[in-house]
Amino acid sequence: MTNHREILRLHSLGFNKSQIASSMYITRPTVIKVLRRAEEIGVSWEKVVALTDKELSKLLFPPENGKIDYKMPDYDYVHHEMGKSGVTLNLLWFEYCDKCRKSREIPYQLTQFKKYYREYVLSTKATMHINRNPGEILEVDWAGQTAKIIDTDTGELIDVNIFVAALPYSGYGYVEGFLSQNQESWITAHVNAYRFLGGVTRILVPDNLKTGVTKVTKEETVLNRIYSEMAEHYGTAIIPARVKTPKDKATVEGVIGIISTWILAALRNQHFLSLHELNQAIFEKLGDFNNKPFQKKEGSRATLFAEEKPFLMPLPTTAFEFATWKIATVQYNYHIAIDWQNYSVPSEYIKQKVDVRITKNTIEVFFEGNRICSHVRLYGRRSQYSTTESHMPPNHQQFVKWDSDRFRRWAASIGENTAVVVEGLLGSRKVPEQSFKACMALLTLPDKYSRSRLEAACAKALTYTHCPSFKNVETILKSGLDKITDNNQPNPPSTVTAEYSFTRGAGYYTRGDE
Repeated sequence: MTNHREILRLHSLGFNKSQIASSMYITRPTVIKVLRRAEEIGVSWEKVVALTDKELSKLLFPPENGKIDYKMPDYDYVHHEMGKSGVTLNLLWFEYCDKCRKSREIPYQLTQFKKYYREYVLSTKATMHINRNPGEILEVDWAGQTAKIIDTDTGELIDVNIFVAALPYSGYGYVEGFLSQNQESWITAHVNAYRFLGGVTRILVPDNLKTGVTKVTKEETVLNRIYSEMAEHYGTAIIPARVKTPKDKATVEGVIGIISTWILAALRNQHFLSLHELNQAIFEKLGDFNNKPFQKKEGSRATLFAEEKPFLMPLPTTAFEFATWKIATVQYNYHIAIDWQNYSVPSEYIKQKVDVRITKNTIEVFFEGNRICSHVRLYGRRSQYSTTESHMPPNHQQFVKWDSDRFRRWAASIGENTAVVVEGLLGSRKVPEQSFKACMALLTLPDKYSRSRLEAACAKALTYTHCPSFKNVETILKSGLDKITDNNQPNPPSTVTAEYSFTRGAGYYTRGDE
């Protein structure tokens, strides 16, 4: 499925149709078709940022009915004819179209005709010199050779993976060591490389590794979600190198070879006890590498980079923050659990599966591509709750403005025994808010009975247990036990002492003999 959002985003960044097609591994007519349709209905990138991919596709085009069967040109013939004087691809395309019309077959457009010819030429191992524009491309990859650090606890040698980035125009490079080639290391390496360069190139050319590219087929290239987010944050376009085609990133491949001897080989006899110590040594050698004079021309990579740097796009105000994604189900308490911490979601999404974007400081929740809420990330003890009042159902929101002191004052206005029962309810849970519902239910019993009966029922309940529940008091009121008094025994004390807590009356222990 064509990624219409990415086409509009890259177009808004000033990329032409051919560059967009190359970046997304789609045909130029497809790009033209999408941009023309967007212009017809007045759609731009700024207007569709809030739309999901499904909504945007539905807005631009109805579902396709079928796939067109195009006639593939005979590129052996085309390549042979191109060796003749005065023959051009345009001329051969016109001849190809005439043949297709005569045989009632559908020809490719000129852009596709040329694209497939370029692929044919590459398959014959033909090469050509490409002039690079300053500040246009940054090539990135992991070096095949690793460095070593020593584990200070065991003395074991630990492999360190080497990230390399290079600018094709100047050859200026960046190198950094990481303990892993996982996605977090990959993203961090890019962020650090952009900071080192002091700007961003318009195009980023990685290899087809899983941390950057999810899937590569003849029809499409699917980028890793986090990697794509990083590109959008920096305003750059990712054009992965073709599979098993190192010439697509020849500069970084060359830099890797030089770095393997210039930096890593030079450090082979040194011992490093930490990754930071190794990287400090790498950065020193990197400075020498970038300032090393060229052998066949004047200047160095550093002097060429000084000319190239003004052509780089400026860095964004803040660096990209690494994020991970998880799928969570909204529970009946309208919260999701992430790393044992709980975050509220609007209650209408209960039992729905949502996408959660997790960064060091933020939790963002998405449903069908739309962000529905966000929270500051919680750390520390387990089972903390971050709850937004507007996420609660209406019947739960009434408790938000209540606190423990308000329940205590309300209970005290009814009577001393009622105050003791409410105090017990508030102290029965680790989090007082968890007992608010029971307190509310208890203190609204006078609406059905009376304040005096509630006070008497609480006094009766305290003779049975030092911490009565709402159900205890309600049962006494329903059965009328609060109206029964024992004339032979004094009323049981209902006060609380610091030393003995609640004390039962003598009648409690003699009732069985009656």
